[in-house]
Amino acid sequence: MKKISLLLFSFFLISNAFLAQETKEKKVTQKGHTDENKFRQMKDLLATPNDQHTASGAPGHQYSQQKVDYVMNIRLEESTNKIYGEEKITYHNNSKDNLDYLWIQLDQNMRADDSKTPLAQSNAAAAFLTPEDFKKNFMKEGKSFGFNIEKVLNAEGKPLSYLINWTMMRINLPKPLAPGEKFNFSIQWNYKINNSVKDGGRSGFEDFPDGNNNYTIAQFFPRLCVYNNVEGWQNMQFWGRSEFALEFGDYDVKITVPSDHIMEATGELQNEKDVLTKEQRSRYEQARKSFNNPVIIVTQAEAEKNEKGRATTNKTWYYKATNVRDFAFATSRKYIWDAMAVSINGKTVMATSLYPKEGNPLWEQHSTRVVANTLQEYSKLTFDYPYPKAVSVHADRQGMEYPMICFNYGRPDPDGTYSERTKNGMIGVITHEVGHNFFPMIVNSDERQWTWMDEGLNSFVEILAELKYDPNFNTGNLPKDIVGYMGGDQNNISPIMAQGDYVKQFGPNAYTKPAAGLYMLRQTIMGPELFDHAFRTYAQRWMFKHPTPEDFFRSMEDASAMDLDWFFRGWFYTTEASDIGIKEVKPLYLTNKPNERVTKLKSQYKEYFDSLGELVYITDVKEDANPKVMENHADGKEVPSFIYSVEFEKPGGLVMPIIVELTYADGTKEKQTFPAQIWMRDDNSVKRVFASTQEIVSIVVDPDLETADVDTSNNSWPKKESDKFDQFKNKVQN
Repeated sequence: MKKISLLLFSFFLISNAFLAQETKEKKVTQKGHTDENKFRQMKDLLATPNDQHTASGAPGHQYSQQKVDYVMNIRLEESTNKIYGEEKITYHNNSKDNLDYLWIQLDQNMRADDSKTPLAQSNAAAAFLTPEDFKKNFMKEGKSFGFNIEKVLNAEGKPLSYLINWTMMRINLPKPLAPGEKFNFSIQWNYKINNSVKDGGRSGFEDFPDGNNNYTIAQFFPRLCVYNNVEGWQNMQFWGRSEFALEFGDYDVKITVPSDHIMEATGELQNEKDVLTKEQRSRYEQARKSFNNPVIIVTQAEAEKNEKGRATTNKTWYYKATNVRDFAFATSRKYIWDAMAVSINGKTVMATSLYPKEGNPLWEQHSTRVVANTLQEYSKLTFDYPYPKAVSVHADRQGMEYPMICFNYGRPDPDGTYSERTKNGMIGVITHEVGHNFFPMIVNSDERQWTWMDEGLNSFVEILAELKYDPNFNTGNLPKDIVGYMGGDQNNISPIMAQGDYVKQFGPNAYTKPAAGLYMLRQTIMGPELFDHAFRTYAQRWMFKHPTPEDFFRSMEDASAMDLDWFFRGWFYTTEASDIGIKEVKPLYLTNKPNERVTKLKSQYKEYFDSLGELVYITDVKEDANPKVMENHADGKEVPSFIYSVEFEKPGGLVMPIIVELTYADGTKEKQTFPAQIWMRDDNSVKRVFASTQEIVSIVVDPDLETADVDTSNNSWPKKESDKFDQFKNKVQN
């Protein structure tokens, strides 16, 4: 093997020397350049590893994070649609830093009368508007939304100094909070609940024609911001789109509502006997043992009876939750309630749904079953679901997630009928929002900064879970679905690695493109075995911790022994598109006649060529063909009669594997895949030679559309002429 390598190297040197002699032009000193190779390592982009976020992508031996515990008393006043709350907060400083102040998120202030969110939006005058839209856009009226902070007190009940900066509140500590210390304080507050259907919002209430409300309540209390060694205080303002960065902690929450309400919330119910009837408790015990079908705890008939009355008394529901990053709840007298048990590697978890009669029959048929399926399938690809339950709550226009509970849309027509699209939309959103328990409720990435780290990863796993629930489920067609976006106007596209508030085309950027990238890694680049192990490694390393994008990229490489910098750089940090095509196909022939160039080389380096012995040559001149020259050297193997030199070009900026499908004269097909590294030394074009005992009648690049190729017009040989309709369709998609 060494001798052959030396001979090839010698031949390479001789060829270059010969070519240099042929060049008669005057030598010109050229300017140098920086390394722009698509396969260069990402050290210029990734944060420097340290003892908290290591070079392997794992948490380091000095990794630490803060802990925040909440004890809350909440009262929902149905007559005024207001929430009153008091929270006692214990902040644990587990960092090595002295903290002069604490930052708190006041997310409800995003819709306050003095909110800056509407002012940050372009607002051109349309040619025509409905009267309602005109009033909404140009006749602003105060609605008195936003937090009313009544008191901020220290542990002794004395006022604490604080300052509110729109959606953030700074608590000025009386003295710096030292490492290892904790600080106790309390906040008393109230706010008017928004109508989520009419006013918008991630939480709120829906008012029904029968006079009842469905309350799906979140971001309802002042919450501590994250403090870490990556961002310091993550106190970016909440503009309404990019979501949340939160610390883990323990919650002790009592929620008072009308006594005829049914409720679910983050955490485990502590006082079943106080809030549930004997019959409801008995039914829930049956549900704890039912692993195949949901058990109805509050029937539709009972819910319809409840919604006709109005309680004049209240009752308090009491929940505790350990090691969660947030808290949410849902309450209404309209709820039907069902539940079933789910086995997660031998541990029983409860899957639960709350929904009004307006959600049936769709919700009774599918919701809780979808919750159960999601917990099982996500656990297979990440870690065993650690919480005691997961709840799906019906909400007209929402799809939003919180620890152990989520709000989901999907409503049949008034007569109870529904389309396949409505059903699949509901199954999809429940799968997606329950899946968020894993990303970011447990693998706790910074949503305010990097939307894709929860939405993109979750959207990818969602596909696998949906197909398990229904093998014929229409999950879309990744990565083909992203082609129109990636091939579109570059002025309207942002890299995935952009802060969520200013990305363009938020859906494709944060959801579809990251999911498509992971799908390509699993199906085309890494293979399911390597990908699944690496993905699981990342999830288990960072469960109940705060990962960064670097931690994800490094973990995927560390656990798979694959250099994926080329992929992450191109797919996540640029807006370049994938486009690989066939530039030229040239038939070649075996011959015993050297061409003019080889003849000159042989005469100049006679001793070297004599040492090689008998040679055969390849020519592109058909008349010189002489396949019999290999007859004495074939070792009994059939000599290829057909040889093709194929030059592949890459008009697109992204490097991708070259997937080639060869069709032979007898109709049989063969697929060959060349790794992306084939482009390492030439980013524009590469050549491959294909030899066969029978004629190759067609060559197609990426026949199954695995690489999000934005232009397939150059993918075939012989070239296929697309009809006018295909041309029009591509134009519309782009």
